[in-house]
Amino acid sequence: MQASAFAGTRLAASQATTARQQRQQLNVVAKDSRIGKVPVPVPDKVSVTLDGQTVKVKGPRGELQRTFHPAVKFEQEEKAIRVVRANETRTANQQHGLARSLLSNMVVGVDTGFTTKLQMIGVGYRAAVAGNNLTLNLGYSHPVEMAIPSGLAVKVEKNTNIEVSGFDKELVGQFSANIRSKREPEPYKGKGVRYADEVVLRKEGKRGK
Repeated sequence: MQASAFAGTRLAASQATTARQQRQQLNVVAKDSRIGKVPVPVPDKVSVTLDGQTVKVKGPRGELQRTFHPAVKFEQEEKAIRVVRANETRTANQQHGLARSLLSNMVVGVDTGFTTKLQMIGVGYRAAVAGNNLTLNLGYSHPVEMAIPSGLAVKVEKNTNIEVSGFDKELVGQFSANIRSKREPEPYKGKGVRYADEVVLRKEGKRGK
């Protein structure tokens, strides 16, 4: 009987703790996001269309559309868009700054675009663009062929410098990461594909006795 009563007490205490944690998560008062509270400026050549949680941005470089989390809302101002929280929950606080950053990237992307530069380091390493294909010679027995996604432009300079540009920041970043992944820089001689501003930590090779 004592063991049963003790187990029942522990179960009740555990349930009470869980309920208290759930109430705290629901009732937490969100603090203002320093990033989220800054309005997103809209250049003259860019138009922004708001349709509930869906935002469409159009500019000289292209057009982007994204559906955002319901925890945030958008308010149209003169030459700016303000992101506001839909409620005072922790989720709304987390989404506030994120939504503002994503919207800013959309506006900047269709206006001026984004560019990522990579370098190939290694004997015989070369890159070339033919049509919509990027060919990489990375010391393997065969060249690596990569299809260039729609919306991106890829240039190669001096055979080893690759430049990826486009109006979708996420697409530019993902394709650049895919290129780098074909031969990541190794830590001994630094050979491989790296970002132009990347610092590769080098290791000292084993010395002979």
